[in-house]
Amino acid sequence: MAKLLYQGHASLRLITEGNKVIYIDPYAGEGYDLPADLVLITHEHYDHNAIHLVPLTDRTIVIRSKDAYSGGVYHSFSYFGVDIEPVPAYNKNHDVSECVGYVLSLEGKKIYVAGDTDYTPEMERIGKLGITYCFLPIDGVFNMGPEEATRCAEIIHPEHLIPYHMHPGMLFDIKQDMKVSYPKSMLVRAGEEIAL
Repeated sequence: MAKLLYQGHASLRLITEGNKVIYIDPYAGEGYDLPADLVLITHEHYDHNAIHLVPLTDRTIVIRSKDAYSGGVYHSFSYFGVDIEPVPAYNKNHDVSECVGYVLSLEGKKIYVAGDTDYTPEMERIGKLGITYCFLPIDGVFNMGPEEATRCAEIIHPEHLIPYHMHPGMLFDIKQDMKVSYPKSMLVRAGEEIAL
């Protein structure tokens, strides 16, 4: 069974059932002790791309937003039994040509990591994919706030919503998290690991 560590802010570490280690938007928290098989970067803002924290090997695959979206085309990838589909992510603070979210399919589950974004029409299609775990930002400063994230979750209707990117400069903000009213929202604190 895969395990997912919420490191804080927008940083995640996923360990697959086959013990492949995937970091997404490394920057915050702890848990950078395992060598990476794959690193996914949603965009190049400093709080999403601190790759220097990640133990890299000569076999580590790094996918940046420019790899995932180029020439007006979203490019999908598949490594270690994990299918990776980049999807649009944007708002007034994040250019659509420089940012992506990711839908990861593994072990019969689909994980949507939205990256920095507000609502996008693509979420209507993502909602038809059968998302198991959905990560939506809720800071309300650089991205959507809790109310908009709740509306987006109602469109995507994941089995579990995990709010993240809660407050600038903080790993986790319980007050912001509790403003999300989607009934299948999970409270996952920075430093917590869950079995998927």
